[in-house]
Amino acid sequence: MALRFDEITAPTPTRESLAAETAALNARLDAGDRAGMAAEWDRLRREFDSWAALTYLRFSQDTADAAAKAAREYADALSPVATDHSTALKRRILADPDRVAWEAILGPYVLELWEMDVTTFDPAIAGDLEEESKLTARYTELLASARVTVRGKAVNLAGLAPFAEDPDRAVRHEAEQARWGFFAEHGAELDSIYDGLVRLRHGMARKLGYDSYTPLAYRNMRRTDYGPEEVARYRDAVAEHVVPLVGRILEARRRENGWDKLMFWDEDLVDPAGNPKPIGGHDVLVAQAQAMFDRMEPRMGSFYRMMREGGFLDLKNRPTKAGGGFCTSFPSVGVPFIFANFNGTHNDIGVFTHEMGHAFQNWESRDLPGIDTLWPTMEAAEIHSMGLEFLTHPQMGLMVGEAEADRFRRLHLINSLAFLPYGVCVDHFQHEVYANPEATPEERHAMWRDLEARYMPWTDYGDLAWPAKGGRWQAKRHIYNSPFYYIDYTLALCCAMQFWVKSRRDYPGTLADYVALCGRGGSAPFQALAESAGLVSPFKPGALGEVVREAAAVLGV
Repeated sequence: MALRFDEITAPTPTRESLAAETAALNARLDAGDRAGMAAEWDRLRREFDSWAALTYLRFSQDTADAAAKAAREYADALSPVATDHSTALKRRILADPDRVAWEAILGPYVLELWEMDVTTFDPAIAGDLEEESKLTARYTELLASARVTVRGKAVNLAGLAPFAEDPDRAVRHEAEQARWGFFAEHGAELDSIYDGLVRLRHGMARKLGYDSYTPLAYRNMRRTDYGPEEVARYRDAVAEHVVPLVGRILEARRRENGWDKLMFWDEDLVDPAGNPKPIGGHDVLVAQAQAMFDRMEPRMGSFYRMMREGGFLDLKNRPTKAGGGFCTSFPSVGVPFIFANFNGTHNDIGVFTHEMGHAFQNWESRDLPGIDTLWPTMEAAEIHSMGLEFLTHPQMGLMVGEAEADRFRRLHLINSLAFLPYGVCVDHFQHEVYANPEATPEERHAMWRDLEARYMPWTDYGDLAWPAKGGRWQAKRHIYNSPFYYIDYTLALCCAMQFWVKSRRDYPGTLADYVALCGRGGSAPFQALAESAGLVSPFKPGALGEVVREAAAVLGV
């Protein structure tokens, strides 16, 4: 029988149930039953993660729902308790002198991941983690509460997107005035929330024996095969190779439109004829996507049909719904879920194909032996999402109409290139912030302005006072809620665009490599997974070179 989202349930854990389960697992270890303990613990972890995923998803679907908010707060309080039990079990297993036995059961890479995990938690930071969750929830609620007016229409922040790329320059300017007016109005609270988060995170790092939060964050992200030095070199490569290309693209856009200056509110209007829009609304896109995936790959088509018919898609924008898009999963049943906010722009297609890439990977790797390998680390996971964005290019006529397909492909390529400088700027900003945890909010805004001048020197905010003073970063939820995550998108994009280059020479072979990579899930670290698909690690010299040359040739710049 086909699985349906509304039939998925997971028991609500308690402090008592977690303690009892841990005691039983320890008893199995005492009895020498390594394999049995590992299997039972994997089942329990899948059950707990499914409960947590349902809880956080329901809150995201309606941040104003009192019951959903209370359930999230309960999960926030329980999460450190579960982490404490999990960390203790991992420490016991890692201390077992018979490592070979555990490698046979779990695989060597899982033990490497656990060696990272056990250095990221101690009961001393449990209260700090709960407070951190409360602050990130407040940030999410605050942005979800936004109501701004453009051309007489009241919308939330996600609903601003169509106005922000309207062909009428005055409408675009008004949309950005409305957006940044909200951030200016709530700027003091946004500064306060972030200041609290930075101090909490620095304090946790110090309690765990680190000099700053940065090494703790890298371990939280389970980065076993690279560190801040490699990331810094990659940022430099983007500044050297990509920033000049994006500058040429924007200058060409200025000339095409006859503008004296390119302003911030002009950057989202990529095509002088107006950015191509989806062929229809939510229902049309959901139906057209079925034809697209059926044409691309039979397994992809059948998987999407299951997601669609089972209710595992929530794509409509609604008041009080959290912004953005994400893919989550319920590992006890092996099915993912896609969350997004359609707004009638090309972004609907981008977000949908992106999250579908995550979902398809999770589905393809659902039968891997342990929960630690169902998802890869995040920079590897983003290869699947961004890779699918490019691999859907040949079928894009189904989503925007054949007459607009070339314009969409060009738009997507330009936006991808333009994202790289912004993405590394977000990452560099966070490295500066956590290297200087005592900085004032004003000093943080100055940090952003200085970095923006390096990575996005073309940006001119005009009369938009809040971003002009260095406040643009406050609209990026990852900076608040998922520290140090954002570089993952840029690393993955370097790999995904390599898939794009390869697909222009050999589409069937490239698609086969992509599907095989999805099936490997998180069975290896980032660089090994990339190389297994024939991709060059972004940390190697020249990784961006072929991509930039191909893009420049295609775009004629």
